[in-house]
Amino acid sequence: MAETQVKNKNEKVGEVVSTKMAKTIVVEVTRRVPHPLYKRIVTKRSKFYAHDEQGTARLGDVVRIVESRPLSKMKRWTLGEVVRRAVDTSVAAPAQ
Repeated sequence: MAETQVKNKNEKVGEVVSTKMAKTIVVEVTRRVPHPLYKRIVTKRSKFYAHDEQGTARLGDVVRIVESRPLSKMKRWTLGEVVRRAVDTSVAAPAQ
Protein backbone atom coordinates (compact mmCIF):
# COMPACT_ATOMS: atom_id res chain seq x y z
CA MET A 1 0.00 0.00 0.00
CA ALA A 2 1.53 3.27 -1.14
CA GLU A 3 -1.24 5.39 0.34
CA THR A 4 -0.88 6.62 3.89
CA GLN A 5 -4.06 6.88 5.91
CA VAL A 6 -4.65 10.31 7.41
CA LYS A 7 -6.66 10.31 10.61
CA ASN A 8 -9.42 12.87 10.89
CA LYS A 9 -8.63 15.52 13.47
CA ASN A 10 -11.35 16.86 15.72
CA GLU A 11 -12.44 20.40 14.79
CA LYS A 12 -14.47 23.00 16.64
CA VAL A 13 -15.79 26.43 15.68
CA GLY A 14 -16.02 29.17 18.29
CA GLU A 15 -15.44 32.80 19.17
CA VAL A 16 -12.13 34.24 20.36
CA VAL A 17 -12.62 35.65 23.87
CA SER A 18 -8.98 36.42 24.78
CA THR A 19 -5.77 37.21 22.89
CA LYS A 20 -3.73 38.50 25.83
CA MET A 21 -1.14 35.69 25.83
CA ALA A 22 1.79 35.30 23.45
CA LYS A 23 0.89 32.88 20.61
CA THR A 24 -2.19 31.67 22.50
CA ILE A 25 -5.88 32.43 22.04
CA VAL A 26 -8.85 31.38 24.15
CA VAL A 27 -11.80 30.15 22.09
CA GLU A 28 -15.29 29.76 23.54
CA VAL A 29 -17.35 27.06 21.83
CA THR A 30 -21.10 27.14 22.41
CA ARG A 31 -23.48 24.29 21.69
CA ARG A 32 -27.22 23.93 22.15
CA VAL A 33 -28.33 20.60 23.61
CA PRO A 34 -31.55 19.34 25.17
CA HIS A 35 -31.58 19.05 28.96
CA PRO A 36 -31.38 15.33 29.86
CA LEU A 37 -34.46 15.39 32.11
CA TYR A 38 -36.58 18.37 31.06
CA LYS A 39 -35.79 18.30 27.30
CA ARG A 40 -35.55 22.08 27.17
CA ILE A 41 -32.79 23.40 24.88
CA VAL A 42 -29.94 24.82 26.95
CA THR A 43 -26.70 26.49 25.85
CA LYS A 44 -23.45 24.93 27.04
CA ARG A 45 -20.13 26.72 26.74
CA SER A 46 -16.56 25.42 26.82
CA LYS A 47 -13.28 27.31 26.60
CA PHE A 48 -10.30 25.93 24.70
CA TYR A 49 -6.75 27.24 24.61
CA ALA A 50 -5.38 27.22 21.07
CA HIS A 51 -1.96 27.92 19.55
CA ASP A 52 -1.86 30.92 17.21
CA GLU A 53 1.70 31.13 15.84
CA GLN A 54 1.33 34.25 13.67
CA GLY A 55 -1.16 36.04 15.93
CA THR A 56 -3.77 36.37 13.17
CA ALA A 57 -6.86 35.93 15.35
CA ARG A 58 -8.36 38.98 17.04
CA LEU A 59 -10.87 39.41 19.83
CA GLY A 60 -14.40 38.54 18.65
CA ASP A 61 -13.34 36.57 15.54
CA VAL A 62 -15.08 33.30 14.76
CA VAL A 63 -12.36 30.69 14.24
CA ARG A 64 -11.95 26.99 13.51
CA ILE A 65 -9.56 25.15 15.84
CA VAL A 66 -8.03 21.75 15.13
CA GLU A 67 -6.97 19.13 17.65
CA SER A 68 -3.20 18.69 18.02
CA ARG A 69 -0.58 17.21 20.30
CA PRO A 70 -0.23 18.74 23.77
CA LEU A 71 1.70 22.02 23.41
CA SER A 72 1.56 23.05 27.07
CA LYS A 73 -0.36 22.26 30.24
CA MET A 74 -3.67 23.50 28.77
CA LYS A 75 -3.05 23.90 25.01
CA ARG A 76 -4.22 20.94 22.92
CA TRP A 77 -5.58 22.86 19.91
CA THR A 78 -4.15 24.92 17.04
CA LEU A 79 -5.78 27.66 15.00
CA GLY A 80 -7.08 26.22 11.74
CA GLU A 81 -8.56 29.28 10.07
CA VAL A 82 -10.40 32.51 10.76
CA VAL A 83 -13.98 31.86 9.61
CA ARG A 84 -15.32 35.38 10.16
CA ARG A 85 -13.60 38.57 11.26
CA ALA A 86 -15.05 40.61 14.12
CA VAL A 87 -16.67 43.92 13.29
CA ASP A 88 -14.35 46.78 14.25
CA THR A 89 -16.37 48.92 16.66
CA SER A 90 -13.57 51.20 17.80
CA VAL A 91 -14.36 54.89 17.28
CA ALA A 92 -11.62 56.85 15.55
CA ALA A 93 -10.74 60.22 17.04
CA PRO A 94 -12.20 63.09 15.00
CA ALA A 95 -9.66 64.98 12.88
CA GLN A 96 -9.12 68.57 14.00
